[in-house]
Amino acid sequence: MKQPVILNDVATLRALVATWRRAGDTIALVPTMGALHAGHVSLGKIARARARRVIYSIFVNPTQFAPHEDFAAYPRTFEDDIARLAALGADAVFAPTSAIIYPAGFVTTVSLKGPAIAELEDRFRPTHFAGVATIVSKLLIQCMPDIAIFGEKDFQQLAVIRQMARDLDLPTQIEGAPTLREADGLAISSRNVYLSAAERAAAPLLHRVMREAASAIAAGENPSGVLDYSRQRIERGGFSLDYLDWRDAATMGAPAPDRPSRLLVAARIGTTRLIDNLAVPAGEKA
Repeated sequence: MKQPVILNDVATLRALVATWRRAGDTIALVPTMGALHAGHVSLGKIARARARRVIYSIFVNPTQFAPHEDFAAYPRTFEDDIARLAALGADAVFAPTSAIIYPAGFVTTVSLKGPAIAELEDRFRPTHFAGVATIVSKLLIQCMPDIAIFGEKDFQQLAVIRQMARDLDLPTQIEGAPTLREADGLAISSRNVYLSAAERAAAPLLHRVMREAASAIAAGENPSGVLDYSRQRIERGGFSLDYLDWRDAATMGAPAPDRPSRLLVAARIGTTRLIDNLAVPAGEKA
């Protein structure tokens, strides 16, 4: 089994990328924070189908965590991650330290509007998307891949990254990969390990409610009534709901006829916060 090349600094990363470029290779980047699971593997398979070379980044980004969030507790499983990536056939892993990404004197961040200020995740994590946009822009500039793959589970984040790449003329195609799910519909996430047995049994309610709500909206039922009923079901199921809303899939604004739209949800069960989303089928009525 071939081990991926492990890179810890930008100069070495760029030298390897330059070698591949001279050989005419296309390059895909899969940005991650490690603790890899089957969802990350699915991203790598898409990346491999799109490009000759695949780079994974592993970096737990401190700037996208608020002071009260779980940065220190975020799972770090680097050795297992490398073994998984070797089995997947990844060509390289970029695993910088915080000092490499944010050296002394670093003061620049990406300023965001549009889908980043949609009163969804940003309402509960107001500094999150600035941290995400800053690290993703750095990774794209450092690697300059032809394509970068992001999971659709963090759908508002994907919309923010797509908007940023367009606005800054970054020469990388941003591609979303479908959310990978357990057999009962729960979106696969690194945070699922925090669920107790009872919480894990209750967690698939989120996806079930969203499926039924998406079908009802597509069938022409009143969206406001559908959403209110769905919110009540989630709260009765033992969740503390942050939001359940229906939005335009690109702008995160109000949905409009003949444009793709999405249901997005965030809710806590026990100490674990789960997010998910689902496309509303064509035929929805704004």
